[in-house]
Amino acid sequence: MFKATPNPPDSDPTTHNSKEFDEAADRALDYYLKPKPDKPEPDPSQLFTVVNGVDTESLLANLSENLASANAMVSNLAFDLEGPRRHIALGIQQLIELSGLLANRALDNIDPR
Repeated sequence: MFKATPNPPDSDPTTHNSKEFDEAADRALDYYLKPKPDKPEPDPSQLFTVVNGVDTESLLANLSENLASANAMVSNLAFDLEGPRRHIALGIQQLIELSGLLANRALDNIDPR
């Protein structure tokens, strides 16, 4: 029985564009040997980050707690100081207290109780 077979491809190297062939081969090798990372590398200059997707209420609640802690620390420090340094520490405490009021009002606007 006779089977018809197609002619084999030309093996003449002049029929192929060698530059395109080299580029295609490089792309194929890079794809398998140099895979791109799934996640982008973190920025080394950024030490702390906030996780994406955290709801606003949680962010504001943590902000309020941080401000309350800072207020307690500055208050404790202010009573150990005298003169102009005490006034500076009390001014910082007032800014922290005002920021806490703003954060608490924003929390109330999100979830009034």
